[in-house]
Amino acid sequence: MAIKIEVFKTDSCPHCPAAVSAAENAKAKFGDQIDVEIVNANDPANIDRAREYRIMAVPTVVIDGEVVFIGAPSDDELIEKLESLL
Repeated sequence: MAIKIEVFKTDSCPHCPAAVSAAENAKAKFGDQIDVEIVNANDPANIDRAREYRIMAVPTVVIDGEVVFIGAPSDDELIEKLESLL
């Protein structure tokens, strides 16, 4: 079963592109071992999801249902975390 990464972001967040990039680079490295979903926290369709995880700041990275990073992780930080889970 693949590890699920959810990156909560907004369009106006200056640090969110770095979090999205780290997740995309992790996907490139691990392939089918992970699933990446980019979630716009301001989209009304995602409000309940953001509340479920108690998202208070963006970017926030959720891995398998657990908030793991508040703020943008570096590529190395995210890869290290994923390696510990695989």
